[in-house]
Amino acid sequence: MNASEALDGIWRRAGLPTEALAHVRLSGADPVLPSSFAVGAAAQSTIAAAALAACELGHARGAPRQEVAVDMLHAALECTAWFTLDGKMPEMWDAFSGLYRCADGAVRIHANFAHHRDGALRLLGLDPAVAQRADAEAALLSWKALDFEDAAAARGLVATALRSFEQWDATPQGQALATQPLFSIERIGDAAPLALPPLAADALPLSGVRVLDLTRILAGPVGGRALAAYGADVMLVNSPKLPNIAAIADTSRGKLSAQVDLGMAEGRETLRVLLGEAHVFIQGYRPGGLAALGFGPADAAAIRPGIVCVSLSAYGTQGPWAQRRGFDSLVQTAMGFNLAEGRAAGEGKPRPLPMQILDEATGYLIAMGAAAALWRQQREGGSWLVQVSLAQTGQWLRGFDRVEGGLKTPVPDRSPYVETSASGFGELGGLSHSARLSRTPACWSRPSMPPGSAPPEWPLP
Repeated sequence: MNASEALDGIWRRAGLPTEALAHVRLSGADPVLPSSFAVGAAAQSTIAAAALAACELGHARGAPRQEVAVDMLHAALECTAWFTLDGKMPEMWDAFSGLYRCADGAVRIHANFAHHRDGALRLLGLDPAVAQRADAEAALLSWKALDFEDAAAARGLVATALRSFEQWDATPQGQALATQPLFSIERIGDAAPLALPPLAADALPLSGVRVLDLTRILAGPVGGRALAAYGADVMLVNSPKLPNIAAIADTSRGKLSAQVDLGMAEGRETLRVLLGEAHVFIQGYRPGGLAALGFGPADAAAIRPGIVCVSLSAYGTQGPWAQRRGFDSLVQTAMGFNLAEGRAAGEGKPRPLPMQILDEATGYLIAMGAAAALWRQQREGGSWLVQVSLAQTGQWLRGFDRVEGGLKTPVPDRSPYVETSASGFGELGGLSHSARLSRTPACWSRPSMPPGSAPPEWPLP
């Protein structure tokens, strides 16, 4: 499978018109970053799918089709999530995050959020106030990797054992994942087509589309940012009680950024009002989390008949891990990517992929799925549910041919693709969007702003 074949597969699964594929141009080939996996093709095909789906919705609203061009090097660099604030790149990893040796293997711990870090340290019998990484390393030597993985999951923490592809495929979750598609788009209720505002000839294809973005880490925010680049009004809704990662400065480009406390009746009513005027509702809460608050897909469809819901999970909707939390680095470790990359390098030790491609590609699948479901909603009516997961994207990535000698590729110069802008976080340096739209160039019309900078209300048309 190459990038063109991958795009064709995504497009056909989404049920979009095949004639639109004649309007996409893909350039470049792997390797573009040092990896034995086709990370460039994964980046390019998902970004192209997102942009082309947005343009196809614009066409359904009366605009002529336009050319979408995506260069693989630009796409791959965009998916490295590189950015700076006031000329400096923020620290992306907590000191306790990373891979640890165990009695019989290794585990990866994700500790970027304080409650996950402190929980893992307490599980190891350590005091979070005084523990050092060396203490955690020593403590984990007395644990078996799978035992620690299970104990962490039982406490709602995020850690996974290091596996090979063969070991992952033999697990119940690996077997469940093998039967799942890359993504799903299904009708979940009846509704008339939602009226979208008229599209001006020079307007971006998603102009007038309202998107509620209830995501925090990387895949969901990347999806919302892509929709904003194609003209959607994207409102990022954060909780005032939950932490964020530094990347929020980069992934908030083009968005309104509000705060709503869903733990309060007033906050839930605010979200109901916002949802009642939205076209797309993206959520990345732990499985069942929003449903418990009255905002699951069926609830959303009752509040806003015709809504497109997009649900993001770590490990998919089937199998014993369907309820588990997870992040890209952990899914890479659990599924076998780290061990496979290390073996390809001949280093004898695990090696991460050169970017969090599971997050990034899944993010663009979120944007593609939202636009594709909206296209179908305009034609057929109904309320719709799009489901994606990091692990399903990982399974799909394994379907590409491995890249011979790819790990010898030097890290390319990103400077031709860097753009700077003022933001509420400081001067933001980030990668420009790699999908080039021939008639209405993608852009972020709103600056990146901290949570709570905008009121939780839709702007006037």
